[in-house]
Formats: sequence, structure tokens, C-alpha cells
Amino acid sequence: MLAATSFIWGLQPLHQQTGTPTQTAQSSQVSVPNRPPSPLFKGEQGSQQSEIKFKPATRQVTIKLHVEDPNGYFLPNLHPDNFAVYEDGVRQKNVAVEVEHAPVSIALLMEFGGRYHELNQSLAGEVDEAGRQLLNVLGHDDKVAVFKYGDQLETLVDFNQGHEVLERALQRLGTPGFSEANLYDALLGTLNRVRAAGGDRKAVIVISSGLDTFSKATRDQVLQSARENGIPIYTIGLVRIIQRETAVYGTTAPFARVDWNDAEKFLENLAKVSGGRAYVLESDLTVAAIYDDIMENLRLRYVVTYVSSNPASSGPPRQIRVELIDPKTGQALRIRDSSGKIVAAKVFVQESYSPNDAVGG
Repeated sequence: MLAATSFIWGLQPLHQQTGTPTQTAQSSQVSVPNRPPSPLFKGEQGSQQSEIKFKPATRQVTIKLHVEDPNGYFLPNLHPDNFAVYEDGVRQKNVAVEVEHAPVSIALLMEFGGRYHELNQSLAGEVDEAGRQLLNVLGHDDKVAVFKYGDQLETLVDFNQGHEVLERALQRLGTPGFSEANLYDALLGTLNRVRAAGGDRKAVIVISSGLDTFSKATRDQVLQSARENGIPIYTIGLVRIIQRETAVYGTTAPFARVDWNDAEKFLENLAKVSGGRAYVLESDLTVAAIYDDIMENLRLRYVVTYVSSNPASSGPPRQIRVELIDPKTGQALRIRDSSGKIVAAKVFVQESYSPNDAVGG
């Protein structure tokens, strides 16, 4: 279980930090990047991923945790002595802190079909372009699989294929024909594929209207699977584009009578229960910003390492608490945004770990 704890932070002159954080002698406060005043995602995000690993031979504990501002942006520039780590209520000494930029394994699931010919034509270009722009944010060590769905799930690119195969596959999509839009079945199939893939940092990106027409699986089954898998799902909703098409074809068009608000709410809920985020695609210009936000949220973690003060190498679960402090005062760290307003920050950290679930010496 993860605990999201809010803290208040303070301000120092801005400096860039790319590796291990360092504390300046002049100030114990922390700088704040200039970020947009509102989140890019829609609705409420779920609890963010954290992990704890224990090595019994050395008693080394490694915690990977997420720290974000009120709008969900990763907060950089923290120093090792800003982290107070408690294990079973005992503060741990000699805490080391780094920022991890992890490679990712991503499944891109794209809606490509449906019962409405006019809608298929207009959405095909949007989905195609949104898929292509994912290439711009991939790193050399990232793994990607691409799937499309109409009445069934189809694999375009598997995880073991290179990025150049991905580009060729997206160039050959064409325009989908008449079919069902079996989103729920496609989601369950995609989650199964991602679960079997290698890599520690996994995710699903879904480009979809949120509409399901004839799946065997139910909505509740999909939400339960998303909740249990521990794989964040980032949804990019197509409802705004559909509403634009409705204005062209009028309220008599068959797709104008669909409850698109309900479909959009499903995408929001899916993202929330999985620990992902829900976005709404307004135009091609917003896709790049959405992918940047997804990758920051998925890749970046603070890696906190210490040697446990508990001399035992096994035993019952140990409770973990991480606080952000001003090392000069021992009080909660304070932060002010660019307007001078004091804002809260959230630390997402796993509440406990079992030394019996060791990762080796």
C-alpha cells in the first residue's frame, strides 16, 4: 500500500541537478521549477508507484518514490538531507539520494474501428498522428509494443522489435472499416501482454473514445484488472474530436446520440484505479505535451538508499515513513511557487516492506 503524504516546501536560487543531489552551504531551501498553473491531466490521478527492496546480506534498503507538486509535476532539486527516513519509527542514518531516469516498457493501444463510417474517417488521422508522436519521446533502451482494436485486438509491433518497425507499422494503418469497438476485451488482452513483458517500469497508453460496443468482458472486470495489475494506464481521450465532428454532421448523426460523457468518465476512472492519468486530446499540438507529462510521471523517481538500523535480516514487515524536512530546523520543508505562494507537495511511498521478500545479497 502506498501513502501519499503532503508537505510544505521553501525556495532557493535555481540550479540544475542531473545526478546525485548536493546541499549548498548558503541555503537549506529548495528551488521550484516554473511549471504550468494547472495539471495537463483530467480528473483525479491514482496513487503513484513506489517500491522497496531489501538485501539481507548488507541490510541495504532501496526505496524508489515519487515526489510531485499539487499539479502532478515531478519536483526536482531535493537534497539528501531533505529526506528523513523512518523505519519502525527509528530515523535512519547516512541516507543517500539519487534521481533515476528509468527505461520504460510501454504498450500503445489505439482505437481503430467502430460502427460509424464518418467517425472512423476523421479519427483515423488523429489516432495515426498521436501514435507517431510517441516516437519523439522514446529512448534507446525503451521497449514499445503497439496494438490496435476494432472488433478484436491486433498486434502491430511486439516488444522485441525495434523502433524502426514501429514507425513503418504506423505508416500503414490506413482507414478502418465498419466493426465493433471492443475496448474492454482489448484492454484485458493488452494488460496480459504487458504483464509478461520485461522491464521494471511498465505502462499502457490508450488512445480511445472510451466507447465499447460488444465486448465479452464487462466494465467492472476491466476496472478490477486495472486495479490489481499494478500497471499504470494513461488514457488519451478522443471525445473533443468526436464533439467537433458532431458539430459538422449535426445531432441526427448516429454517433451524436452516444453518451460520450459516460465513455470519457470511464477513461478517467480507468486511469485513476491503475495509478495512471487521463488526458483529453484537443488537437495534434497537445499530443507532444501529453507524452512529455506521461514520460516524466513514469520515468522519474527519487532513489533513497540506506543501511537498516535493524540488525535482523528477516522478520515481520517493517513500517516506512519518509518526510521532507529543512535540515537546519528539522521542521517540514517549505516551498513557494513563482508567485510566492506556499504550496504542498506529495510524497508517494510504500508504507511497509517485508525483509523476508529479499532481492538477494
